[in-house]
Amino acid sequence: MGIFDKAKDAMSGQQDKVDAGVEQAGDMVDERTDSKYAEQVDQGQDMAKDKLGGLTGDQPEQPA
Repeated sequence: MGIFDKAKDAMSGQQDKVDAGVEQAGDMVDERTDSKYAEQVDQGQDMAKDKLGGLTGDQPEQPA
């Protein structure tokens, strides 16, 4: 079992916790940069959630 398999197993069914961590990290960046890069941080958060959603085994939310 490789490291990615172990990570996938560890995060299985934890999408809400993964999303919360990504949000918290983005909020910290916004705070430290006085939201100067808020748009780019938001884009990065969305990309991270999409990529990490595949590891959790949960289906990503479909855009409306």
